[in-house]
Amino acid sequence: EVQLVESGGGLVQAGGSLRLSCAASGFAFDDYAIGWFRQAPGKEREGVSCISGIDGDTYYVDSVKGRFTISSDNAKNTVYLQMDSLKPEDTGVYYCVAGEAVGSMWYVLEYGMEFWGKGTLVTVSS
Repeated sequence: EVQLVESGGGLVQAGGSLRLSCAASGFAFDDYAIGWFRQAPGKEREGVSCISGIDGDTYYVDSVKGRFTISSDNAKNTVYLQMDSLKPEDTGVYYCVAGEAVGSMWYVLEYGMEFWGKGTLVTVSS
């Protein structure tokens, strides 16, 4: 059974930091890309970042470049999203996602995600 379990969400002031974790199981972690979507209240889900388990290639949506860092620990089957300089517009439910690492990380994030976690809430206060 595939499982993606997110943790690390919470309430933080603007300018602060949070680190999200996604523990994965039930599939070949090294052959997959793991990423993050987020959904703000009243808005569509947005792909935020993605990392390849094969070669570590990464992708970030423009709005988080320079502030968020995605990394993976293949030995622990865990992906992290370090979020710094948080803004109120970063508020939302963050979902861990996984799909086969075929193609660019942008493509996999947009079109190739097969599995979804239940999400963790991030709230950034102004």
